[in-house]
Amino acid sequence: MEIKPTITQEMVYDALRQCYDPEIPVNIVDLGLVYGVTIVDDWVGVKMTLTTPGCGLADQIANDVRTKIKAIPGVIDGDVRLVWNPPWNQSMMSEDARRKLLIKS
Repeated sequence: MEIKPTITQEMVYDALRQCYDPEIPVNIVDLGLVYGVTIVDDWVGVKMTLTTPGCGLADQIANDVRTKIKAIPGVIDGDVRLVWNPPWNQSMMSEDARRKLLIKS
């Protein structure tokens, strides 16, 4: 009987920290774009938004997220759902992201 690796939220968030909006030098987790992660057996779902609904790089960012989550050991499939509520704003960014982008809290 094959033992499958356990997929954890930490593993998923670590993978998502490798995804960037190509126009902003901060990962999508620290930008506050990830609203939630769901893990069901070997499937991972990511619910996220973008900085603007008209982002021309939406497909590229979603594909990068999908590629990164499917590279996690034990993940067979994954899905990315883009949502627009609540709308993203700068207050959702981590302190580290604000420092990096020189935004005052």
